[in-house]
Amino acid sequence: MQVSEASEWLGERPVVLIVDDTPDNLAFLSDTLRANGYTVLVALSGEAALKCLSRVTPDVVLLDAMMPDMDGFETCLRIKRDNRHEHLPVIFMTSLTESEHVVKGFRVGGIDYVTKPVRPEEVCARIGAHVLRSRAQAYAHVALSLNARAALIVSCDGTILWRSPQAARQIAAYVDQTVHPMDPLPGTARLPAVLRNWFVDWLARGARSDAVQEFTAGNVRRSVTATPAPAAGEWIVMLSETDDSVSRDALSSRFGLTTREAEVLLWVSRGKTNRDIGDILGTAPRTVNKHVEHLFRKLLVETRAAATALAVKALADPTR
Repeated sequence: MQVSEASEWLGERPVVLIVDDTPDNLAFLSDTLRANGYTVLVALSGEAALKCLSRVTPDVVLLDAMMPDMDGFETCLRIKRDNRHEHLPVIFMTSLTESEHVVKGFRVGGIDYVTKPVRPEEVCARIGAHVLRSRAQAYAHVALSLNARAALIVSCDGTILWRSPQAARQIAAYVDQTVHPMDPLPGTARLPAVLRNWFVDWLARGARSDAVQEFTAGNVRRSVTATPAPAAGEWIVMLSETDDSVSRDALSSRFGLTTREAEVLLWVSRGKTNRDIGDILGTAPRTVNKHVEHLFRKLLVETRAAATALAVKALADPTR
């Protein structure tokens, strides 16, 4: 696969951080890589490279082995101490071809090396191969970590590229089968309309990572969040659902509350005011206030904070 083809497959220009204390070398390598479809970051020292990596994670680091103060070997060791960069490919550039230096590069976490003077075709080919491998590994790692959760990976238009078995079950709750049938094959299915509308609007508003959208139907509360996936232009969508009737019954049994008192306690524990709870349960705030007074007496507490603490503890450990 050529570098241009690799860039198209990856969906964006791969990012390379070049670390070299010689400005002429930086200029030559930067021009070469940019001409071959890469975005280039540069650093003139190991310290500068570490500062750069604290702000952004490139696809590959091209690292000069011999630099003053902090050499490439020490720089690589420090890079690998950061868990975020554990799998970041580091390619050494060195004129030291003796086996002891090559071995040292591998021992400190390097994945490959090129000899100086650098040959453009060789360095581009090696970088391209490691970018593909690194991104494939990152994608597989994310998929593996999400497989036990209700998660999807989607493109910007809401096309589902991958989904876990749990997500396949939960997403059915958002689908009107008579209007929006779900294609069972990832890559051709799209998010149901209600989720897709939220997702597209969320992207248009700047894709805030702390955004959470809730959808409630009866006793079941469903929420959806989205965060960036390893590949550019792809997003991880997390689904969750909670059956309030289960939590309500657990609180009722644990503290000897009526069903309505348990419902009120559940919403108190979620930070809702009496007016909010009244709106949710379809009752007057004054009635909610009476339920709060009754459940406070039963819980032997005087404040909402104390009641919340008991409720949260009971729901976290229902066996106690």
